[in-house]
Amino acid sequence: MVSIEGTALNGSSRSRLMHPSIGGVILFARNYSSPEQLRALTGEIRALKSPELLIAVDQEGGRVQRFQEGFTRLPDMETIGKLFSTHRESGLALARATGYVLSGELRGCGVDFSFAPVLDLLSSNRAIGTRAFHLNPQVVSTLAHALASGMTLNGMRGVGKHFPGHSGVVEDPHEELPRDERSLGQLRKDDMQVYLNLDSETIAGVMSCHVLFPGVDPVPASLSYKFLTDELRGRLGFRGTIFSDDIMMGALGTIAAPEGLARMALEAGSDMVLLCNSDEVTDQVLESAELPPQSEASRGRLETMRPNAPYKTDDALMNEARERVTRHI
Repeated sequence: MVSIEGTALNGSSRSRLMHPSIGGVILFARNYSSPEQLRALTGEIRALKSPELLIAVDQEGGRVQRFQEGFTRLPDMETIGKLFSTHRESGLALARATGYVLSGELRGCGVDFSFAPVLDLLSSNRAIGTRAFHLNPQVVSTLAHALASGMTLNGMRGVGKHFPGHSGVVEDPHEELPRDERSLGQLRKDDMQVYLNLDSETIAGVMSCHVLFPGVDPVPASLSYKFLTDELRGRLGFRGTIFSDDIMMGALGTIAAPEGLARMALEAGSDMVLLCNSDEVTDQVLESAELPPQSEASRGRLETMRPNAPYKTDDALMNEARERVTRHI
């Protein structure tokens, strides 16, 4: 899954996206000017090849909302968690409404899914901060499933992130590689509790994190077979799609060249690798990387990220959800 420049496709973008190793596009604020423009762009992307490229975005709410003008402003997840702590039913209702508005507005513009909800525990981590619901893994799980259930009402499935979690570190992996000294047993008691019994009908994907847990594996979790295959797929029984976080983040800069990182992430158990914000490096990876062949099982998991029905707006339900959401901004 790669990024593009601008608000419309140019010749080089079209050519790049036609490469057989490209299966999706992630959009950013630079790709957006209005809902009408976004619908035209997603239509261009869909017309390129069959099966159609998956189209995704980071549209969480709070400080991570790529599309703003013309979209409803969404609360951050900590706001939802705080409401839940004081009034359980109101917090659940706000989570569901947020998921409903988020998914409906994206689907109306041709986007398949958002990388949401955040499953990290609330902590002092600089990359997460108010993006997390709560300190308690059970509360995080409850609210994440509530938000994702709102998404499924519009035919969209959620992607929980970032496995196994950032709560033991303060460093931002966009800039450097965080190092978490906790043992596997400690992680199982804390951050990974959220990933027990994920409902794959609502949270059909999981994104890994660029955090090094040296007591578990000498490579970051996003490149770790032990974490992605043994833990997430094996012990936790997750059967959905696994995405890597963007391998161009600063955290992985000293591990290997981008083509090596892509291969390592796939061999560790990822179904799709994100490679963002550098057309030059994307081309380098496409030209030089010896990527492992995609399995039929992996291809099938990625297909589950497509919306399961044509989008049809329920104006009354959308207006009610928007009203609830905007009361908390």
